[in-house]
Amino acid sequence: MKIRTRFAPSPTGFMHVGNLRTGLFAWLTARNAGGEFILRLEDTDKNREVEGSANHILECLDMLGLNRDEGLDVGGPYAPYKQSERLHIYRAWAQKLIDSGRAYADPYTAEEVQAFREQAQQEKKAFLYRNHRPENPRAWDGTTPLRFKADPKSYTWHDEVMGELHTGPEVIDDFILIKSDGYPTYNFAHIVDDAEMQITHVIRGQEFISSTPNYLNLYEALGLELPIFATMPHIMNEQGNKKLGKRDGAKDVLSYIEEGYLPETLLSFIATLGWNDGTEQEVFTRQELIDSFSLSRVQKSGARFDEKRLLWMNGQFIRALSNDDLYKRVASYWPASAESADENYKHSVLALAKDRLKTLHDLPTLTTYFFEEPVLDMDLITGNKQLKKLATPDIIAMLQSAMDTFDDLSIWTPEAIQESLNNLLDTTGQKPGVLFSLVRIATTWSPFSPQLNDTLALMGKEKTLKRLENTIQHLSEA
Repeated sequence: MKIRTRFAPSPTGFMHVGNLRTGLFAWLTARNAGGEFILRLEDTDKNREVEGSANHILECLDMLGLNRDEGLDVGGPYAPYKQSERLHIYRAWAQKLIDSGRAYADPYTAEEVQAFREQAQQEKKAFLYRNHRPENPRAWDGTTPLRFKADPKSYTWHDEVMGELHTGPEVIDDFILIKSDGYPTYNFAHIVDDAEMQITHVIRGQEFISSTPNYLNLYEALGLELPIFATMPHIMNEQGNKKLGKRDGAKDVLSYIEEGYLPETLLSFIATLGWNDGTEQEVFTRQELIDSFSLSRVQKSGARFDEKRLLWMNGQFIRALSNDDLYKRVASYWPASAESADENYKHSVLALAKDRLKTLHDLPTLTTYFFEEPVLDMDLITGNKQLKKLATPDIIAMLQSAMDTFDDLSIWTPEAIQESLNNLLDTTGQKPGVLFSLVRIATTWSPFSPQLNDTLALMGKEKTLKRLENTIQHLSEA
């Protein structure tokens, strides 16, 4: 059997991590087995459709490199892959149900259905639409909803992630197949499309488990063979106590790219939300994910969204890039003052800053002082736990000692500078956390920087001495 998976998002807004993980797991399932991955757009709810969402979905998939074998943008033997263009197909399948007595025209208004609901509430019973089926339904002409005539029964089915699941007949009910506007519901359309497109694995979110018994009933009525089901657990917030929402970080996936995260990071991070390969490995390349992915390793419980882990992982991927590759990627992140700088110098600056980058957005903070004179910010000293304890004369004395020592250096290399800094520790009697932090702040005025000796070496002797002098003068006049 050739494995065929699909990702079928709705164009109702931006793509968040939960949406994309479902698509990623479907893509990995297909790629691991040498199968095919299909992209389908479920755009039958026109009231919720957001302009531009379809293109946004494609952009997100392209950003992660989730290529399609068939689908919305690449075509294929089962086109069209947009549900709003497949209405004639749903009507044909609906007619099969009408002919077999398993679908009927819904005669009730919304007000009448609400009255049925209120009656059930008063009687403290669960509302079931099948208890109000019309005795002699009229022929369906498309002006009213078409409902499925359910056959209540118990079901036991296997889910690749959740295991064996069971429900009783009380959860089976009549549901709408085609709305009065002529568009099918998700409950009907996805089953028709999966059957027509020969989808072997249906991978979707946990919110659909409660509807699965109704789907099973419809599969039977249509005489369809069941696909393999795989239910993805929720992605939880950082505290792990509720489903991830917009307030917790469920934001547009593309915004992470704008914030300086690498596509490789997002691919690995999203894949490991609720999945592991059984080892201690935390960071995976695309090929490693393809080679090791299995639905059997997806956990049943919710996966906690950990922003700190995402940031740590991004740093790992940045450091794994070659310097030339990284240089291409940071083209739009340099500070404005670097625009006219020498390319070789910029390459050197980036190579130095690379190990400290957590996102590409950190580049200006880590490098601006290499291209322009920094603005003195005494809060960096007064806000430092150790430096704020020092009296101003003591700070001036330490900086003067550093300036004198550096001035005597005949060779301005990282090794020579480090040796001078070590000697300063002996002459001043200070700890590295005090002396080195003070020198770093006085020469960069940045909250953090690369290794101090490497920073000063690249900055140059003249610039280093000048900035130490400026800081001493500022402190003396304060």
